[in-house]
Amino acid sequence: MPSHQTRPDRPTSPLRWLTVMVAVLLLAVPAATAAQSTPSAGTPASGTPAGTPLAGTPTAIAGTNLTAGDVAWFIDPNSNARVQIDEWATSQPEDAVQLEKIAEQPVADWFGGWIPDIRAGVDARVTEITTAGALPILVAYDIPYRDCGQYSAGGQNDPESYRAWISDFAAGIGERPAVVILEPDGLTLTDCLDERQTTERFELLRFATETLEANPGTDVYIDAGHSDWLDPAEAARRLGEAGIDRAAGFALNTSNFQLTEDLIPYGVAISDAIGLGGTHFVLDTSRNGNGPWESDDPESWCNPPDRALGEAPTTETAHPLVDAYLWVKRVGESDGACRGGPDAGQWWPEYALGLAQRSDG
Repeated sequence: MPSHQTRPDRPTSPLRWLTVMVAVLLLAVPAATAAQSTPSAGTPASGTPAGTPLAGTPTAIAGTNLTAGDVAWFIDPNSNARVQIDEWATSQPEDAVQLEKIAEQPVADWFGGWIPDIRAGVDARVTEITTAGALPILVAYDIPYRDCGQYSAGGQNDPESYRAWISDFAAGIGERPAVVILEPDGLTLTDCLDERQTTERFELLRFATETLEANPGTDVYIDAGHSDWLDPAEAARRLGEAGIDRAAGFALNTSNFQLTEDLIPYGVAISDAIGLGGTHFVLDTSRNGNGPWESDDPESWCNPPDRALGEAPTTETAHPLVDAYLWVKRVGESDGACRGGPDAGQWWPEYALGLAQRSDG
């Protein structure tokens, strides 16, 4: 997925790999319509997702799915990493062991136009995850003019189609608990839009936020880019237009590589600028172990070399406004057809292996 150019003066940092959370693999048949391979911008642990979310209350310290108590994470027993491990078990056993660092972690499920029946697809995946006693982490990714025609181009054809699509997405969740990361890059990547389309974009984001938050168990985190993109005041302004007053919070670093130590103060600055008394946020830490690639390449965000896995998903974060570190990016899936990688969203075992090998644990 596209991102703003990283700062050339930022040094990389040592990897910080947290202890892998205890999890039990599910003996379940995967939903055929679930998002297993997605455009880039997918077993419960101890505990149970609990609590009724306070829809439209982003300042809540407790009561959302990620803050109400112990969270049960879903670890997909049929993930690309798990399948690759099985394939390499005999021929490349040491590499297979490395990939366990990815396969043992919960990742988000992405949904877009590649799912032919979005309501059925979301329902099937949410059913599988909640039946296991775990919390679904979902990504809605189908807004018109998605990715401004770049590697992950696509989206619904018009506003009416998107409203229908997001309504079906919400219906697929129903009253069950879920966390939704709303439209990666949708709020930040607007350079290709004219004035009318920009107005439509924020209207659609607000519609999506309100529609999803109308579900009694759904918490929406609106994607807001990362710490090397928008100025905090501008990010806050756009979040206001997108309906942050109705959301659980916002999301940072989706599919990107910015360091956690940079993301937290940036998120706090956005929260302060929003002015609602402490809007919460989540971070995608899936690939930020070595931070961003320091390069003059305008596509330094696309399959950069020498990156590493970041902190494992957890709700035990370094700041009270940070509800969770999540793996929103489906680790090992390509960012796009760059640097020898396959198309966006396609599994790339060699890149996944490199991320794992450069990670402690």
